[in-house]
Amino acid sequence: MPVGGVAGRRPRVLLLIKGLGLGGAERLLVEVVASRDRTSFDYEVAYVLGGQDALVPAMAATGVPVHALGGSASVDLRWTVALRRLLVRGRFDVLHSHLPYTAAFGRLVALSVPRRDRPVLVYTEHSLWNKAAIVTKALNRATVGVDGALIVVSVAARDALPRALRSRARIVVHGVDRARFAPLLDRREDVRRHVRSELQIADEEVLALTVANLRSEKGYDVLLEAARLVVTAGVPVRFVSVGRGPLEAELTRAVDAAGLAGHLQFLRTRTDTARLMVGTDIFVLPSHQEGLPVALMEAMTTGLPVVATIVGGVPDVITDGVEGLLVLPGRADLLADAVTRLARDAALRARLAQASLARSAVFDVHGAAGAIESVYTELLDARRRP
Repeated sequence: MPVGGVAGRRPRVLLLIKGLGLGGAERLLVEVVASRDRTSFDYEVAYVLGGQDALVPAMAATGVPVHALGGSASVDLRWTVALRRLLVRGRFDVLHSHLPYTAAFGRLVALSVPRRDRPVLVYTEHSLWNKAAIVTKALNRATVGVDGALIVVSVAARDALPRALRSRARIVVHGVDRARFAPLLDRREDVRRHVRSELQIADEEVLALTVANLRSEKGYDVLLEAARLVVTAGVPVRFVSVGRGPLEAELTRAVDAAGLAGHLQFLRTRTDTARLMVGTDIFVLPSHQEGLPVALMEAMTTGLPVVATIVGGVPDVITDGVEGLLVLPGRADLLADAVTRLARDAALRARLAQASLARSAVFDVHGAAGAIESVYTELLDARRRP
């Protein structure tokens, strides 16, 4: 009989998340599902917001059923009815929620299911607990005690938990499928040439890439001011951003107002982020807050030197002067100085790039998937015992 499951079938796991847009937690979820143990567990995925579906094709390509629960906004709780129906019909053994909103309401839905059919509950905190919206944070804190396991993606995410929760948190450093980048790295010079041609980067220009949704916490206000300082100083750097978000129109106007047109370009949504990274010279992450950013892990996996702020889990994987240059958040002058330093020193870029690629070996998504499935097995074994 499968561990913790019903005789004759593998344990069934439902992964619950607010959306399947191009955010970091969502991309991590796709990577983990693609690396799952297909012989020991059966997975399905449910997401709340129907409008955030950019990664649905990628998730479906992993071979798992994907369910849209029909929510239109955070205040639209009709999705909880669909979730309960799915839990009852699917007879899931594990409900694993990602992000505080879905975790808080998902627990309440699960508790409404008769005990004999109720799944064990697991929660992964991808960011910093204390940065969540006040109402969501309060509801999450009031319900987290019913979870069988609490997973965090970095030391910083654990340290941001309420003190009473830290001892039970399990740190699972997620990652990316490093094999996915290998073909691009084997053709780095060819990829670089095509990327620079597409973006019309001159031979003397250094390409600095940021991959982050256009939200306030990502520090685009600092990036724009830093770019202005770099351009004003005459340093040949072209700044490029990949991401969408609520600040898109505002930031586009700000670029024009700052005279950065032609120096800072928003590419919006791209499906070839890995290719862009391989063709880039510097990865820049100016965030005000972070957990352990997926884009940072991808950038290091492509062997990019990094300029980033000292927030969240970033200093857990970047040592200043080794894999990249770290600066204080909110300091456009320091960010500009770091970018300028790398732009003017090709040897330093090469040294940091080599160390960045070597350090990326810790981002083992297959190991993360195995660690998470070990948690499932442990909880299901415990449930079987009297």
